Amino acid sequence: MSLFKHASEIMQARINHFLDNAEDPAETLDLSYEKMMSNLQDTKRHLADVATEKLSLEHQIADTQKVADQAEADARTALQANREDLAKAELAQKQAALSKLQSLQDAHDKIAAQVAKLSDFESKLQDKIESFRTQKEVMKGELAASQAEIQAENSLSGLGKGMNDAGEAMQRVQDRVSQSQSKAEAMESLMDSGAIDDPLDHRSHTDKEMAQLREQSGVDDDLARLKAEMAKPEKSSGS
Repeated sequence: MSLFKHASEIMQARINHFLDNAEDPAETLDLSYEKMMSNLQDTKRHLADVATEKLSLEHQIADTQKVADQAEADARTALQANREDLAKAELAQKQAALSKLQSLQDAHDKIAAQVAKLSDFESKLQDKIESFRTQKEVMKGELAASQAEIQAENSLSGLGKGMNDAGEAMQRVQDRVSQSQSKAEAMESLMDSGAIDDPLDHRSHTDKEMAQLREQSGVDDDLARLKAEMAKPEKSSGS
């Protein structure tokens, strides 16, 4: 079974489930999208808080480093004035500043790792939300088309849902086959455009574009080589 066929069948099963069980499938999709957006906003706020804490630690590190540097400079000045007692006091202050500096640096390193992790999570979440939004709109369109088709069939036949004959049953099967084909084409188009990632392709968007460029370059090089090879006999025969 191909990837597109399998994905189409899964998507079609979801549509059928919504049609059979959900009061308003389109509303359910919109609510899911809104929940994902709310989660994204929460992630952004948390990232902003952590990034602010990281910046605060960087300021404290800079200030503490200045205190340590000034203490050493003052110790030198005290020694030049033959005040070893003052020099020792300044060096003690320097050591205290360096100890504080190490603690601040350790805290900063941990916060920086959290910032990097949250930034990566935010980026991936945004990509997933955009992919879901595209699929949501496609599914809502198909749901609307399916519901309109059911209403049209009932109007033409004058029969209720439980009164379909064998011919109508066959028509429904054909319609589902057609929908599955349309779904596969839509998904293939979305994957080609980059809106939906191929689950078997773990390359980044940049890697995919570079691969396309290399492939095109290879085609151009082969074309130039063939032209050159085909041109050689013509030159020799002319001479």
